[in-house]
Amino acid sequence: MTVVKICGITNLDDARCATRAGADLLGFIFYPASTRYIAPSDAGQIADALHAEFDAQGPRLVGVFVDAPIETVRDVIDEAHLDLVQLHGSELPATVAALQPVAFKALRPRTLSEAQAEHQRYAGIWHAEQTNGTTPHLLIDAYDTQQKGGTGVRVDSRIAGWLAARCRLMLAGGLTPENVAEALAIIQPWGVDVSSGVERAKGLKDHARVHAFVQAVRKAE
Repeated sequence: MTVVKICGITNLDDARCATRAGADLLGFIFYPASTRYIAPSDAGQIADALHAEFDAQGPRLVGVFVDAPIETVRDVIDEAHLDLVQLHGSELPATVAALQPVAFKALRPRTLSEAQAEHQRYAGIWHAEQTNGTTPHLLIDAYDTQQKGGTGVRVDSRIAGWLAARCRLMLAGGLTPENVAEALAIIQPWGVDVSSGVERAKGLKDHARVHAFVQAVRKAE
């Protein structure tokens, strides 16, 4: 099954909606410059509520960081009760390795050659890991000069397809309930990540679109 991640969660109602819709992963943005930023303490309260309500049936929780110090990331993992860590900045392989087995790197390549170089740069980390296949190796998002993510811009399918054939790739960037089936057919990623494509406003989810997105993925499978 394709792993579905609903990212940019900022409140409990949206987290409950994504959980009931069948999301496998929920993403919390711990990058203060983001319009979808959430404080670690608030994310921790949402995590506690989800664990109490859904127990082991709930999704795993992902913290998204941009060039944060390793110790800061570890502190937030504890405070927000995170299961995984998405590193969405210019983090070096050594940083990703230091946060194993829970961390994976997000890439925003502009060209295929750049993606190939980045793949080679980080591949040694997951070749050395001992996991059961439940953690992505890489995430690909669209490049933007101003924003780190959540732009609504789709990635180059040729670049994403090359990566998806070589690792457990989480596909992000401009996905919506209307286009995710096409993206799955062309790219065949390990997982898909959506944020702006299921929003009614920045940081607020449209619950009907969240359900529609998950249903579109499952129907495409």
